[in-house]
Amino acid sequence: MDLNLLSEGKDPMGAAIYDYLKYGKAGRLRVFSSQFDEDEIPVAGLFRTYESMPGLEQIALQQATGKILDVGAGSGCHSLALKEMGKESLAIDISPLSVKAMQERGLNALHVNLFDEHFTGQFDTILMLMNGSGIIGKLKNIPAFCARMKQLLAPGGCILLDSSDLKYLYEDEDGSYVLDLAADYYGEIDFQMQYKQVKGDSFDWLYVDFDTLSAYVSQYGFHAQIIKEGSHYDYLVKLWL
Repeated sequence: MDLNLLSEGKDPMGAAIYDYLKYGKAGRLRVFSSQFDEDEIPVAGLFRTYESMPGLEQIALQQATGKILDVGAGSGCHSLALKEMGKESLAIDISPLSVKAMQERGLNALHVNLFDEHFTGQFDTILMLMNGSGIIGKLKNIPAFCARMKQLLAPGGCILLDSSDLKYLYEDEDGSYVLDLAADYYGEIDFQMQYKQVKGDSFDWLYVDFDTLSAYVSQYGFHAQIIKEGSHYDYLVKLWL
């Protein structure tokens, strides 16, 4: 697993988040991929309130209990909502400027990589939202992910994670799916971001269908249950031992 932390000079999303926090607006956060056309992330959406969050995220926040770890927390919108609900959370991110923004918003936030074993603790709920499976990177990293979760989960704890099945991108006109079974898994995507002059390095991001995720994690003792399906091939899953 990649244990790297970003530096401010390679932190486009963090730069956009910090600009938005300071000025109430931000420039274009551009997203590139070898698999897709250029896109952009609306930075204002990263500061969404509980009321404007997708239903899957609202359900995850409602179900989060005990000591909560908010992984890849970005602007801290989920931790802020949890705080308003009277819940205790620790937010972590590899983006230094995101962490700086969260701390300025009054949140308990650390600049840390989830897979760095120097980071320890026992959590009742581990939240991985906004396509939280992305952090796993590739299917081959699921064993390392499961091992890490076992270290961080308190007895009886659970992971609440959302993802999407990208199979719809390969749907034919007759409703069948045209997938190259010899190619890499269709949900393994590479991304690169740019904000103004700040360009980040390319990184792997995993979108995973429920059946594949469930089959993998069950090999390592985890149960998987869909809590709720979204409107467009997305879903919220609970994982527990």
